[in-house]
Amino acid sequence: MSDRTRTVYGKDHELFRETVQSFIKTEIAPRDEEWERRGIVDRSLFRKAGDAGLLMFAAPETHGGPGVEDFRFNAILGEEISRSGYASTGLGLALHNDVVGPYFLDLTDDEQKARWLPGMVSGDLIGAIAMTEPGTGSDVSGISTRAVREGGDYVLTGSKTFISNGQNADLVVVAARTSEDRHRGLTLFVVERDMPGFERGRNLEKLGLHGQDTSELHFTDVRVPKANRLGEEGQGFFQLMRNLPQERLSIAATAVAAAEGVLSRTMDYVTQRRAFGRPIGTFQHSRFLLAELHTEVDIARVFVDHCMEQHIQGRLTAVQAAKAKWWCTELQVRVADRCLQLHGGYGYMREYPVSRAFADARVQTLYGGTTEIMKEIIGRDLGL
Repeated sequence: MSDRTRTVYGKDHELFRETVQSFIKTEIAPRDEEWERRGIVDRSLFRKAGDAGLLMFAAPETHGGPGVEDFRFNAILGEEISRSGYASTGLGLALHNDVVGPYFLDLTDDEQKARWLPGMVSGDLIGAIAMTEPGTGSDVSGISTRAVREGGDYVLTGSKTFISNGQNADLVVVAARTSEDRHRGLTLFVVERDMPGFERGRNLEKLGLHGQDTSELHFTDVRVPKANRLGEEGQGFFQLMRNLPQERLSIAATAVAAAEGVLSRTMDYVTQRRAFGRPIGTFQHSRFLLAELHTEVDIARVFVDHCMEQHIQGRLTAVQAAKAKWWCTELQVRVADRCLQLHGGYGYMREYPVSRAFADARVQTLYGGTTEIMKEIIGRDLGL
């Protein structure tokens, strides 16, 4: 689907899209393979993104940001990174903006904003969020990391896993239990890089997204001052739930863009690759398959753009976001799988981008809430 037919975006958005495309070409593409091999991007990528005005769009001008409260700019950055095929090395930027950013914008007091936002806008401070624990998975209410009040501090103890930006992060939003109440017993804290007792474990080896650092984090009697608490004590669960629809919409938007990207590159391949004396794209099976994939991707794009309109109007529901998240991520996996099949044996070779698209897609149905959790949310809304 052409961007010109996407009425949810205006002229300013499309000019910004060109800026993002240029940034990807000059700052990500040349070093992507190196970062993939290393399993982590250079911190300089965040600083360059800050210089280009690609971080923390809603941060107020008083703290160095553009003060643009329009999530469409966030979506464009995530879409173009995913469409390019460089999601692995660019994912950290979208995570910083879409997932972590809202906690620092919406839950901080004036002193906290002044302390953290300028660095997050410039890229000198990299953000991460630590919810998932070994054994808890999608069950946020089952978090066992504890924060015990001692005077003006909290003493934080526990472990987290699968934390994106975990190695690079300077500021980690940590969900911890401050009472035994399953839902009203969670509180959010900001743990800073050099706090004693805060240690990073392994940079985890993954099936895909090799350039995205994903880590275990350990907290051993970390003294976190009250000044690093986000919002009121006991409100963590509700704060997390409030931000999840936007996070899931962001994932859905990147999933559709990634499917569009791999499909476009596959179209180039099937028109050039020949078998039995003609391009493989001219065989009826190939034509039918590509017709199906193009149709499904276009339908998904229309629904995601509708959800985006709802979101910018403040009307996106958790159920709509769940529908978009599970459907679009499952579609991304299916498109990548079918496109790899069209490449034949070459599709399994690392040198062909479709192999990476296949591996990178698989986690999309897991993080941000699994497909099964999304269906549970929808099913409960149906009264079942």
